Amino acid sequence: MRENIHPAYRTVVFHDTSADEYFKVGSTIATDRTIELEGNTFPYVTLDISSASHPYYTGKQKEFSKEGSTARFQQRFGRFLGKP
Repeated sequence: MRENIHPAYRTVVFHDTSADEYFKVGSTIATDRTIELEGNTFPYVTLDISSASHPYYTGKQKEFSKEGSTARFQQRFGRFLGKP
């Protein structure tokens, strides 16, 4: 392989600020910030959302029965559909 053409692959700490979780992942992302974690210094990147705080992964998705057009339909016509 040719030398000096590949980005530096190293362990980077990603911080999900909304869930206050830290993830150590191998990455080539460029960053100027560092953090001391577990006695070592790592490059540091902040995130707004990750698997620790995303509604899809945490199970806190919106319920269709309480919001939106489906709920309005059930409010208006649910009494007709609910009769045996």
